[in-house]
Amino acid sequence: MEIIPICKIDVNLYRRVTPDIITDDVVITEKQIAHIRERHFSDYDRFSSYLPQILTAPDYILEANKPHTALILKQIQENGETVKLVLRLVVKTDNPDYKNSVITFMRIKDKDWKRLVKNKKALYKRE
Repeated sequence: MEIIPICKIDVNLYRRVTPDIITDDVVITEKQIAHIRERHFSDYDRFSSYLPQILTAPDYILEANKPHTALILKQIQENGETVKLVLRLVVKTDNPDYKNSVITFMRIKDKDWKRLVKNKKALYKRE
C-alpha cells in the first residue's frame, strides 16, 4: 500500500484535538484515495491540490466522533466551495511509525457547513 506525504501541520494547533500528537507529518494512503474517489466521485481530483492548505490553514477544527480525530472545515478561496476533511492524529499509544492520516474528505454544501458549525464543538476557529 503506497503512502503519499501531504504536508506538515502545526502540532500546537492540533493539540486542541489531543495533547499527545507525536508527529507533524500528514499522509494519505492509496486505499483512502480509492475510498474518496468511490464515495465522493470527482472530489479527490478537484480538491487534492488544496490538501496542504486545508490542513495548515483550516477555517474550523471541530470535535469528531472518534478519539484522536479532527473534523476540519475549509472554504477554498479560488472557487468559493467548502470542504470537510477527517484527519486521524497519531498519539503516544499508537505505533510510532504511523503518521497523521487523511481518512476522507469531500465537498459540502453551505447548509451542511452551518449544521456542523452549530452542532459540533469548535476546537479552533480561524479569526
